[in-house]
Amino acid sequence: MSSIRHATPSGPSFDPHGTPRAEGDHHLPASSDVAPGDIAVGVVIGRTSEYFDFFVYGIASVLVFPAVFFPDLSRLDGTLWAFAIFALAFVARPIGTVISMAVQRRWGRATKLTIALFLLGSSTAGIAFLPGYATLGAGAIVLLSIFRIGQGLALGGSWDGLPSLLALNAPPQRRGWYAMLGQLGAPLGFVLATALFAYLYASLSQEDFLSWGWRYPFFVAFAINVVALFARLRLVVTHEYERLLDQQELEPVPTRELLSSQGYNVFIGAFAALASYALFHLVTVFPLSWIQLFAEQTISEFLLIQIVGGFLCAGGIVASGWIADRHGRRRTLGTLAVLIAVFSGFAPTLLNGGTLGQDVFILVGFILLGLSYGQASGTVTANFSARFRYTGAALTADIAWLVGAAFAPLVALGLSAHFGLAYVGLYLLSGAGCTLAALYLNRALETRN
Repeated sequence: MSSIRHATPSGPSFDPHGTPRAEGDHHLPASSDVAPGDIAVGVVIGRTSEYFDFFVYGIASVLVFPAVFFPDLSRLDGTLWAFAIFALAFVARPIGTVISMAVQRRWGRATKLTIALFLLGSSTAGIAFLPGYATLGAGAIVLLSIFRIGQGLALGGSWDGLPSLLALNAPPQRRGWYAMLGQLGAPLGFVLATALFAYLYASLSQEDFLSWGWRYPFFVAFAINVVALFARLRLVVTHEYERLLDQQELEPVPTRELLSSQGYNVFIGAFAALASYALFHLVTVFPLSWIQLFAEQTISEFLLIQIVGGFLCAGGIVASGWIADRHGRRRTLGTLAVLIAVFSGFAPTLLNGGTLGQDVFILVGFILLGLSYGQASGTVTANFSARFRYTGAALTADIAWLVGAAFAPLVALGLSAHFGLAYVGLYLLSGAGCTLAALYLNRALETRN
């Protein structure tokens, strides 16, 4: 890949759409011989491994955990409890980020990533070997919760700064394109996890699947995460990348200092992506639970539809890069929030419309997810000044997941089961409204400044 030869601007600069760039939104100096595509490889590998682990747990929360860990409850209540434990990782993730940033400041990036690798691998392997309620009783639920919290802490500690380095290193006319590359890890991880579960679910008897078959995806997740984290570790601790990260000031700062100086950017960044993150779980984890509990479509057929949706999502993410580079990332995200709001009005009818309606909901939802999620991470995080960008980008993503996605399956299933599917549409509409409000606030602050 060709080398980058951009000079660092000496004063205020503007992106191709006339938006002022943040203080830290510069390119690498002319001495750099690292192409953004090389950085993108590390980003995609890391994100794919994280999302594979993410969706393995999410799918198991529907197909496995209610029967294995909550056998004395109804299937609905068991699934709701499984979703509550599912959310614990998102609650723990920002805590993991805060702790890991302190570790990095004290002992370095390599130590931080090594601890994250060990914790994530141990937690995932622990779930794979965990006996069910029939063997350990309530202790099995406690251990599952502990392992889930461990996964969240580890994911908070796995932030390596490569997405920020990629954003800073991208050519000026292709910022939207490079912003979407890391987001491809979501559909790739989803397709791999769903395909593996679909194969096991269709190939094994229900008894064998619930006894030992469901454990294989967690073994695979353990192996993939170990390999991916080692690959990222080897990349970010090399002299060349350490130098590039230092040149762009991609080093941790105390969280209190970040929040006191640029807390408004964390807040705006988290809520600007809310529509995408709310839709994220409403087309992946939640509908699988709805189909199993209340619909006539078989799980195997629905998983195949979701795999097709995953590929459509990947196509939407790629398209979002092309669209954003021509119309602006903020305008793209705002337009998609409006489309998601419109889609929310049709969601109850589609989900209650039999197999055809449910399939349309999934496929259209995945297309909208790809188009919006492709630009959700980088639209406003460029507002952070150079000193705060490393920690700010990590914490913003953590809070966006916590606010927008952590409790989405739990809330959507609970509301729809007890009050009707219309509340799923309202939940999604609220996410779209928060995104539009945050983007408006971000624009107003830029204009004032």
